[in-house]
Amino acid sequence: MKMVVMRALAVAGAAASVAVGLPALAQQPGASRSATLPPYRVNPGDELEIYVWGEERLQRSVRVLPDGTFSFPLVGRVNAVGKLPADLEAAISKGLASQFRDQVPQVTVSIRTPSGFQVSVIGKVRSPGSFTPGRYLNVLEAIFSAGGPTDFANTNDVLILRKQGSGLEPMRVRLTDLIKGNPSARDLSGLPELQSGDTVVVP
Repeated sequence: MKMVVMRALAVAGAAASVAVGLPALAQQPGASRSATLPPYRVNPGDELEIYVWGEERLQRSVRVLPDGTFSFPLVGRVNAVGKLPADLEAAISKGLASQFRDQVPQVTVSIRTPSGFQVSVIGKVRSPGSFTPGRYLNVLEAIFSAGGPTDFANTNDVLILRKQGSGLEPMRVRLTDLIKGNPSARDLSGLPELQSGDTVVVP
């Protein structure tokens, strides 16, 4: 029991060290600004909440189909994949324009369940599996979402497998210095943001 607690404290300490180290390095000349992840874009499988103010009949919860689209009354098929909620609000408003004599009521689109964004972490981590974080993650955040690396993990040879058509594109990442709380600007610039469907392998 004592050993389990000590390991948990070690993992928490490493995560805290990284969290403190990243902002400091971001202020250094030449440090990467990519630590700020972009806003979430719609993926197939996400559930959206759509509301047209004053038109309750047009309030809908829709799920984005595997082809990246969904259907909406009086608008038809809407291409959603890769779009921001604001993009979909504009597309729906444009589609409704012919249905209203005056100005189209305000359209609000929110991502109710971002279940379409999934990543997997396998290998020498404490809780391997698939995750639906609901936001973008970099590779380091994904590993700590899986409980962090085990004692004998080789964090200087982490592999990211990314789907490209019918094949997989491998990317290797060195993370040991980051996990120990001693990141450099070079480490930050090489910290990949994950895409939906990525698999992280910790050897």
